[in-house]
Amino acid sequence: MPSSRARPWGGLSLRIRREMSVSDRPVLVFLVLLTLAVTLLGMLSPDFVPSTVVLLPMFVGSLWLGPRSLPWFIVFACACFCVLLIDQPVVSQRTVARAAVTFAIALLIMVTSFRRSRLGVSGPRSESMFVDLRDRISEQGNVPDLPSSWLVESVAKSAGGTSFAGDFIVARRTLDDTLDMVVVDVSGKGVEAGSRALFLSGAFNGIVSALPGEEFLPAANDYLLGLEWDEGFATAIHLHLDLATGAFELRKAGHPPAVWLHAGSGRWDVLNSDGPVLGLIDEADFDVVRGTLESGDGLLMFTDGLVETARRDISLGMDKLAGLGERLFQRGFDGGAQMLIDSMEQTDDDRALVLVHRRWAQPHGQHAGS
Repeated sequence: MPSSRARPWGGLSLRIRREMSVSDRPVLVFLVLLTLAVTLLGMLSPDFVPSTVVLLPMFVGSLWLGPRSLPWFIVFACACFCVLLIDQPVVSQRTVARAAVTFAIALLIMVTSFRRSRLGVSGPRSESMFVDLRDRISEQGNVPDLPSSWLVESVAKSAGGTSFAGDFIVARRTLDDTLDMVVVDVSGKGVEAGSRALFLSGAFNGIVSALPGEEFLPAANDYLLGLEWDEGFATAIHLHLDLATGAFELRKAGHPPAVWLHAGSGRWDVLNSDGPVLGLIDEADFDVVRGTLESGDGLLMFTDGLVETARRDISLGMDKLAGLGERLFQRGFDGGAQMLIDSMEQTDDDRALVLVHRRWAQPHGQHAGS
């Protein structure tokens, strides 16, 4: 058992951690004491401690202090810097240059603090919030547990390698043993589109969970129209799959068509249907394509960033993707989504891909490992 002496320190440590989780006061106190200490050292040893040493607590404060505390701390740090300047025996051009740089950095930190005040949290907390939101988008696309006869993989990549993308995936398995997969491409790309995707992913997940398959796209369209965004449109493709029979319904809204890989013939079909972009037309209709995935078949759904480039038409990109998909019959479908997205030409657009494969019920020649 821990000794009685250790308990007060443990309780103090716990209180400090709790205080830091809800307030920046402990950090503010620490930075004020640190600034006073470096100012005192600068006055006692000006040859060894330059006046610009106050930039260190300024920088730490810009990372950890909230928008209310940070401006006052920057003013305090600038005051300490002025004390060090006054204490200088000789004011040279180098001293003036240091002062200009220090005050310029302080001004930049103040401007950043005023912009951050719209969010109301400190730098690390705001970053953790965005990371949490990003992780929530990824979780929406996590494929739920499926029967062993099915393989479903999804991959999404953002333009330029940023953490936020306008392409996202929603996956949902219902109690009646059906699977809904939605691939969405929000207008714009990168962080701009990612902010819209953050907002829409949760809403679309709720809609697809609450409504029958044929009602999802109309409801999503009405939802976007209600937001009245200036550029708030999106394309989407929705797969409603019966896991027991392999029967599926496919609807799309201004989105590239899906590709159906037939195991029996080794060939592929494009599953095209009509449907307007989400968020532009009221009371829109979305055509449906029906079919049944037989043992060994595969289905590819993707965004245009994967198959379309400035030098290549989308139809040519789809031909290339389907050709790569045919190779999965020889190598097996496991890990196929990552292989396909890595094999396609890199673009400056967000990309997403969903691979659905119905495994062979029994080993069947060369397909047994699929």
